[in-house]
Amino acid sequence: MKSNSATVASNSEVPERAARRQFRAEYKAGILAEYEKAGRGEQGALLRREGLYSSHIDAWRKLSEAGVLSGLAPTKRGRKPKVVNPLGRENAELRRALARAEHKLKRAEAIIEIQKKVAQVLKDLDAEAPEGDETK
Repeated sequence: MKSNSATVASNSEVPERAARRQFRAEYKAGILAEYEKAGRGEQGALLRREGLYSSHIDAWRKLSEAGVLSGLAPTKRGRKPKVVNPLGRENAELRRALARAEHKLKRAEAIIEIQKKVAQVLKDLDAEAPEGDETK
């Protein structure tokens, strides 16, 4: 007789990425109070019933004892947004504009030097040609 577990496993939908649980400040405060009142054996039962770990309690207790009013509120994970300094942004834009202008200036100077050399070569060729010789 075949097991039905293969059928159940194929029908269940597992999310592509599990969502992190987020706890409200009221919930955290209530669980902390209940945990403190509970006896030694009842604390483990409370954690199992709520699906929590002792590390949750430790972290929440530290935040609460630190006196942080919003210590029990969920915090946003990830990189902190950069504080944008308007003068820094303007400075960066001006530096880019200066770099572009310097690049254009170097290009223009190079073109002028080439034009001078071409003019000198043409002048030298014109001076070398005999006066009566027109090859046009």
